[in-house]
Amino acid sequence: MGFFDKLKAGLEKTRKNFTEKIEQLITGYAKIDDEFLDELEAVLLSADVGIKTTAMLIKDIRQAIKNREIETPEQLKPVLRERLCAVLSEGWTGMRLAPEPPTVILVVGVNGVGKTTTIGKLGNYYRQLGLKVLLAAGDTFRAAAIDQLEIWGQRIGAEVIKHSEGSDPAAVAFDAVQAAKARKAEIVIIDTAGRLHTKSNLMEELKKIRRVIAREIPDAPHETLLVLDATTGQNAISQAKLFGEATGVTGVVLTKLDGTAKGGVVVAIKSELGLPVKWVGVGEGVNDLRPFNAQDFAAALFTDK
Repeated sequence: MGFFDKLKAGLEKTRKNFTEKIEQLITGYAKIDDEFLDELEAVLLSADVGIKTTAMLIKDIRQAIKNREIETPEQLKPVLRERLCAVLSEGWTGMRLAPEPPTVILVVGVNGVGKTTTIGKLGNYYRQLGLKVLLAAGDTFRAAAIDQLEIWGQRIGAEVIKHSEGSDPAAVAFDAVQAAKARKAEIVIIDTAGRLHTKSNLMEELKKIRRVIAREIPDAPHETLLVLDATTGQNAISQAKLFGEATGVTGVVLTKLDGTAKGGVVVAIKSELGLPVKWVGVGEGVNDLRPFNAQDFAAALFTDK
């Protein structure tokens, strides 16, 4: 199964909660009136598109009706697909790579969202492009996270820089950057803690890691990716706000998109927080993490079965 087919299959629950309800709306109404738009608003909110995004889309649709772009309920779907695609594509830059290697990618997020697994899959993606990848076990507060990253390193053929459990995560980041420069690694991916077992503040710890990296490579980290679990819906938005303010998040990795009816959160993250979703995960396989593509997402969401 190709990745688009996996994306389409992964969005099945969201499609049932979103596109199919829109289909029911379209067949249930002869014309677009206020009652129809109220129902549409409820559908958008139930898919976790978000309050701000929903209000914007309803406003756009009202304008499209005024402009006679939409005259019947049947004409709604292509316009809605186009608007969602436009929201997701706005300001899209893709992954930022360093002009000279190594490219440093800092990965942040709460525990349980699939952060370490995401790093392994991300490393695998770059390894398949023929790049030398180095992983850094910066979640030093969980021995299991260090062990898990080591397993991923062996699996994908990437060296892992680690210290003992409880050591300074910023020191791990420092060593990783130094090792990458010495060993001519092209990609460095640094894991971080999702919470701390000490009194120190997690956000302060993440800021310290960023400072240490930037001292060694002035433009680094080149990407700070926030891993979010799509099944948490709007809770993912509050996590994104928290991490975004403290760590300079440049993009989002959305995991477990295949397990949720709340796939509309992709739109909410982009529209409400201005953060692009750069990667999506749609399964357990090593190749089931891929760069996000707005056109593919919209096509998979609105596709016929």
